[in-house]
Amino acid sequence: MDIVQIARNRYTTKAYDRTRTIPQAVIDRLRELLRLAPSSVNSQPWHFVVAATAEGKERIAQSTDAGFSFNSPKVRDASHVIVLATRIEADQAHQEAVLAQEERDGRFVNEAAKTANKGGRTLFTDLHRFDRKDVQHWYEKQTYLALGTLLLGAASLEVDATPIEGFNAEVLDKELGLRARGYTSTVVVALGYRSADDFNAKLPKSRLADEVVFTDI
Repeated sequence: MDIVQIARNRYTTKAYDRTRTIPQAVIDRLRELLRLAPSSVNSQPWHFVVAATAEGKERIAQSTDAGFSFNSPKVRDASHVIVLATRIEADQAHQEAVLAQEERDGRFVNEAAKTANKGGRTLFTDLHRFDRKDVQHWYEKQTYLALGTLLLGAASLEVDATPIEGFNAEVLDKELGLRARGYTSTVVVALGYRSADDFNAKLPKSRLADEVVFTDI
């Protein structure tokens, strides 16, 4: 597998073949990629809602219908749609749950290592919570790391994808009950297989040149 060639070939799909469904085994791999996504101090401040049915996709499409109707066909025609949601606040119970999972997974060689790990996560969380006062923005950055993992992973599995920011978060949060659970929707991703009518598939990829985006020192 040539990961650079995969990156060259992937693109944002604009139209889906609604007759094709992603095999469950592939969806399981994409779910695992999301679960394994990196995050600062292993904060994992996210929750993912997966819609695999017409009814589930219709619930999500309510949020694109509300002011972003140009995105609604992508949601309704895709095989699957995933809502990437982010924690609204730094929740102590969540941080303790992460620490407990790390311990179960054997991350700590002794109690001192556990204490140091907890202290590091608390340091950076409190930095954004109290000093920079941007904890939700910081958490959203972690969710976008998961988004990047999902997009490249989907391409490697020959699944087309569309990251969607054009949706009404208030509508979607209410429909899915996210805010009551301490989350808000950040980005929606449609997944499936491109339609023959997808104009974007026929266009060349365009990125700024190497010498523009890199400085070697």
